[in-house]
Amino acid sequence: MTYPKELPIQAIQLYATAAYPCSYLPNQTARSQVASPSHMVQGDVYDLLVQQGFRRSGLLTYRPNCDQCNACVPVRLSTQHVRLNRTQRRVEKRHANIDVRVLKPAFVRAHYDLYMTYQHARHAGGGMDHDSVEQYQQFLLQSRVNTRMVEFWSRDPAGDTLLMVSIMDVLSDGLSAVYTFYDPHSNTGLGTYSILWQIAQAKSLGLPYIYLGYWIEKSPKMSYKRQFSGQEHLIGGDWVPMPRLPVVGAESQGAGD
Repeated sequence: MTYPKELPIQAIQLYATAAYPCSYLPNQTARSQVASPSHMVQGDVYDLLVQQGFRRSGLLTYRPNCDQCNACVPVRLSTQHVRLNRTQRRVEKRHANIDVRVLKPAFVRAHYDLYMTYQHARHAGGGMDHDSVEQYQQFLLQSRVNTRMVEFWSRDPAGDTLLMVSIMDVLSDGLSAVYTFYDPHSNTGLGTYSILWQIAQAKSLGLPYIYLGYWIEKSPKMSYKRQFSGQEHLIGGDWVPMPRLPVVGAESQGAGD
């Protein structure tokens, strides 16, 4: 008997979705290519898909497949070549006393409440600010791969405060940042810190890459990704090293978008 995790990448079929409004560029429609059947997308198969520019949303693994647009560029960081700039070092120092807890995905009411607060403040009108508990669970908690939920807490004698939650997948060659949400009223660079923490975590595990999803040059929501060095873009099927661009006043809008 052949088990799904033993099936080669050639067993995966790809299909295109119907067109839908683009979340990042105004007056644009988008289309995705989805890997199917979803229950086969796990283990080495999932790793290979991520290396080919795919992302995960719940049980769906997809990549952009728009008719007349190729603005979405897959991005990963080479942990060996990341060099923190002055702002990033300041963010890292500012959060040195944060308490980090790594969990398996599970529904926690405090997580959902923080998620909704984040969506209302950062993505109002985008649809996700009305996500039900079920939609939240389908988006972030359903997974057939090696997924971790990371909590970031501030320490306080009067009681710890949940500041941020990151969902990430552990791959054979790195970490894939699925989504991050945090206290939207904080101005301490929490979103940036989540990526710095994942870089340090990957290094400690001996993993060479952090997969950050897509970068879109004309989307302000994506501009924060270019502030990181050690960056590679998937262009024409090859991962190509890219220079870091200075970004002023940019903060992560949900690392992994």
